[in-house]
Amino acid sequence: MALLGVKVIELAGLAPAPFCGMILADFGAKVIRVDRTKVFSTLDTQARGKRSVALNLKMPEGVALLRRLCVQSDVVLEPYRKGVMEKLGLGPSELLSENPRLIYARLTGYGQSGCYASAAGHDINYLAMSGLLSQLGRSGEKPYAPLNLVADFAGGGLTCALGIVLALLERTRSGKGQIIDASMVEGAAFTGSFLWKSRRLGIWSRPRGENLLDSGAPFYDTYKTLDGKYLAVGAIETEFYDQLLKGLELDAGELPPQMSFSDWPELKQLFTERFASKTQADWLMIFDGTDACVTPVLSFDQVSSHPHNRERGSFMKDSSGEEFPRPAPILSRTPAEPCLASGPAVGEHTVEVLLDYGYTSAEIDEMLAAGVVQCNTGKAKL
Repeated sequence: MALLGVKVIELAGLAPAPFCGMILADFGAKVIRVDRTKVFSTLDTQARGKRSVALNLKMPEGVALLRRLCVQSDVVLEPYRKGVMEKLGLGPSELLSENPRLIYARLTGYGQSGCYASAAGHDINYLAMSGLLSQLGRSGEKPYAPLNLVADFAGGGLTCALGIVLALLERTRSGKGQIIDASMVEGAAFTGSFLWKSRRLGIWSRPRGENLLDSGAPFYDTYKTLDGKYLAVGAIETEFYDQLLKGLELDAGELPPQMSFSDWPELKQLFTERFASKTQADWLMIFDGTDACVTPVLSFDQVSSHPHNRERGSFMKDSSGEEFPRPAPILSRTPAEPCLASGPAVGEHTVEVLLDYGYTSAEIDEMLAAGVVQCNTGKAKL
């Protein structure tokens, strides 16, 4: 796989960092999640392909052990608030002085500088600070966050993974590592670059929820069908819009122009009534094979059985039978091969990992007895 041989130390955290680590593991990196001792369960649902060690970072010996793991690895993925690692003596300046090739990725909400650098927050806060939240929501309604996808995962975990891969690539030329300051505010804003760069085109000149791509346009929205299901419509271009009207059995000559903003509410009501007159299956028989840009809104239970997704193998099942999206994108020679086993229990691989990093069995037994590390082989996995 593309990242074969890359060693990653992932300090246990919530959604964004585990997602970043999972991406790296899916594409071949050896990812070790560092958990705390005296913890027997985890909320990490994105741990496939990772190993877990449990360290007591309240003991100097535990901190020294973590230092050894970090300096003998290629990447450190750290999700803590600013200053936490420095208090342990494990900040990037200390670790890079021992291993100049180390890539030290710091994934936080607000970044490593600025007046909010040490502030608490979650996806909705970072999304708000990015400017994007102000654009999300229907007309006349308050802004809403689309789950925690934009800041946590797109602007956080995925952007951080990109930074790590870029740093690994650059290291092949310079031989040097570097520090990655991944801010979820900035990552979310960067994800929204199209919004920033297209403002002068007038696409976002109207109030929230009244523009082309934010549910304002009747030809770019979702509609309920007779059987209570939904269709997604994205017929923006004229040729696509014409096919939409044809399928709906509407005469363009009897309707207002497509881009007449003032007539959009009337058109949306007309489309709503039309789509409600047939079942989802009926409409798919009409629109499948056309370029009207009409697709079913699939539930998690339906998505893998849709013919297109099934033909591409877009979804997989793990060893417990749970479905998950196949890692993307697809590489022609070195595609991802996600681990199908369940995620590791906290400390499940403590002994195995320490042996890999040069500790002897006697040293490991001594650390286990002293409470420096913990091994939970056989404990329930998530």
